[in-house]
Amino acid sequence: MKVRQGYFDEMFDDGSAVRAPYRAYQDWFEREDPSWLLLKADDAEHSFRRKGITFNVYGDEDTTERLIPFDVVPRVLAAHEWRQLEKGIEQRVVAINAFLYDIYHRQEIIRAGRIPESLFIDNAAFLPQMVGVDPPGNVYTHIVGIDLVRTGESSFAVLEDNARTPSGVSYMLENRETMLHMFPELFSDIRVQPIEDYPMRLRDALVRCQPASSTGQPVVAVLTPGIFNSAYFEHAFLAEQMGAELVQGDDLRVIDGRVTMRTTQGDLPIDVLYRRVDDDFIDPLNFDPDSLLGVPGLFDVYRAGNVTLANAPGTGIADDKAIYSYMPDIIEFYTGEKPILDNVRTWRCGEPDSLAYVLDHLDELVVKEVHGSGGYGMLIGPAASTGEREEFAAKLRATPEAYIAQPTLALSSVPILTQSGLAPRHVDLRPFVLVSPDGVNITPGGLTRVALRENSLVVNSSQGGGTKDTWVLED
Repeated sequence: MKVRQGYFDEMFDDGSAVRAPYRAYQDWFEREDPSWLLLKADDAEHSFRRKGITFNVYGDEDTTERLIPFDVVPRVLAAHEWRQLEKGIEQRVVAINAFLYDIYHRQEIIRAGRIPESLFIDNAAFLPQMVGVDPPGNVYTHIVGIDLVRTGESSFAVLEDNARTPSGVSYMLENRETMLHMFPELFSDIRVQPIEDYPMRLRDALVRCQPASSTGQPVVAVLTPGIFNSAYFEHAFLAEQMGAELVQGDDLRVIDGRVTMRTTQGDLPIDVLYRRVDDDFIDPLNFDPDSLLGVPGLFDVYRAGNVTLANAPGTGIADDKAIYSYMPDIIEFYTGEKPILDNVRTWRCGEPDSLAYVLDHLDELVVKEVHGSGGYGMLIGPAASTGEREEFAAKLRATPEAYIAQPTLALSSVPILTQSGLAPRHVDLRPFVLVSPDGVNITPGGLTRVALRENSLVVNSSQGGGTKDTWVLED
């Protein structure tokens, strides 16, 4: 495989020697027939199709449902690499939870001048209704996804934080199950840290955040917007794996100050609701009155301490990409430590000097909406046409505070299997973190997203990317 110059390849060094974490895999790979491996890749695709491992694409006129592309060459991380990442991820998640508590209570970080109050005024992600509310166990972010990029052997940085409703964990689990089924001998020869217990650890973390009013065995449910949501497969998958109920808003109602679920044996009170419905839609009495997805009065029950909502309403403020640019200050303010994981350099376009720089360097930068996700609403300057950059510049001038900009990163690459053999493609990594009153639990590895198009830096599945199994080796 020819390594692309200017990018760190995680499997091969510049001289095409195999790096240490991949040596055992490479020994196995060289013994296998390439045509057989391609057949196994086809088997994986058929398996994903049979299981319905798909996602919906909004605004796509050709189809609303796509198969998640999966590559059979794993991404491999050494145990010592993962230990360092774990420390940085835990530090960051602890700081985010402390930040959320503070911003909805005394706002000491604003009083101290570390973050400007202007970031929260008229910010739709900040919920005034959450001011003064203490979530059960003081946990706001029960499930967090931290997007990481790698640019060198020891250079990992956080690209963005996903503290609202991070998705993708079902694909992480299905990727591992598929690899175990297709290549069991690999896992006999190579000691890989397991991830299969994630659903039970998720349930345990949720149960540990049950409201004080709960009695007996807590009832856990997953609230989904329904089958047309882009992540419905994941909602149904996690509910089944946890042994939890999968419910929609019209399955629930508020009775005597409790959220209850209709069953054939009557109304069953729910203690913990893992909600995959956005804040605006969870309760038409308190938020969007036109919502048909939520439960009237749900937020009142939550505020009274009689149900746990995971993640807590209002956590979206920690997803805000302008807030992201202050994460080094946030970490230092709440932990007293310097960040272990760096941020990617970020220009806040709402600041005149930054806007001027971004407009002058659009051909070099990646520009993102502050509240954007999924690769939508962004400009990749080096890949954009002159017309596209001019159109985006007009948007920036009109609403500069709605955008941030970052350099075009030299994302690391890992091999994928092609008809011609191994070929390098760029990747990122989304580890999944569970938080409870007992502490932070990080699944070893996470979801590797891969840009399947040659030279592409966009890894989002909605933009043509795929996924890989992520291996963290045991010592």
